[in-house]
Amino acid sequence: MCCPVGFTRYLGLALLLLALCCILTNLLLLFPMGAITYIQQDRLASYVWYFGGLGGGGLLMLVPVAVFVSLGKCSCCWNESLMMCGSALAAVVGLAGSSYCFVLSGLALLQGPQCFTSLGWTYPFANEGGRYLLEAESWSVCLQPIHIVEWNVTLLCVLLSLAVLEFIVCLLQLGNGLVNAVCRPCCYKQEYSLNA
Repeated sequence: MCCPVGFTRYLGLALLLLALCCILTNLLLLFPMGAITYIQQDRLASYVWYFGGLGGGGLLMLVPVAVFVSLGKCSCCWNESLMMCGSALAAVVGLAGSSYCFVLSGLALLQGPQCFTSLGWTYPFANEGGRYLLEAESWSVCLQPIHIVEWNVTLLCVLLSLAVLEFIVCLLQLGNGLVNAVCRPCCYKQEYSLNA
């Protein structure tokens, strides 16, 4: 093979690991401190229900994963060029999924968790523009679930980081796919002229 596709397969495997981590992290957000009562009582932050990590960073990311990992099974040069074009399109799907995960995680982080305070169930940090993230002493205003602010901040920061890594992987493959889609026919002509 004159234009290797092994790099794309490795990117696919890395993306699979990141997608699984996103799914797991989003599932943990649904069960604060491992309790199921808050999901049953609809006491979770509203942005959690948009499933940024489960949908965007997780399940949607399986589309580029499948394309990247299966790339190069055909030894035909021209088909491989078309497959690299397909991998570039799949990378665009991955970029959209990771962006969705990033935006929703950021909005959820700005809003803060829904928790029980002295005023009842509310979003005590919703109008602060994220200032509460730098004021850990204010987190004690949340009485229930215990340590919900730490739980949410940690998991949402993990989701943000995973989304950034997924975006980088998909961006790398978008560039790789486009370059190889253009390069492949040139490689084929060179190989043909060398064999002639």
